[in-house]
Amino acid sequence: MAWLVLIVSGVLEAVWATALGKSEGFSRLLPSVVFGVGLTLSMAGLAFALRTLPVGTGYAVWVGIGAVLTVVYGMAFDGEAVSLAKVLLLAGIVGCVIGLKALH
Repeated sequence: MAWLVLIVSGVLEAVWATALGKSEGFSRLLPSVVFGVGLTLSMAGLAFALRTLPVGTGYAVWVGIGAVLTVVYGMAFDGEAVSLAKVLLLAGIVGCVIGLKALH
């Protein structure tokens, strides 16, 4: 159960990070609210998962999921440049996350 919650929390990290960028310094209401709710749920899920998972592994997986999804969202919807190097580096992060899960 902790791994499932950790994965969902990682997805929510991407949600709040993206909403933070769209909030324009908290001057836009809806993205600011999405940021606050996403951040709260993401942190609560991370805290729950870290009750049973090692902190280093759990945090690295959470950050990895959030980082990859945030960049992919930016490339897909916000005009962020796509390159082979970026895709390979993101694949490396995904591989590391999978490796950490496999070693646990």
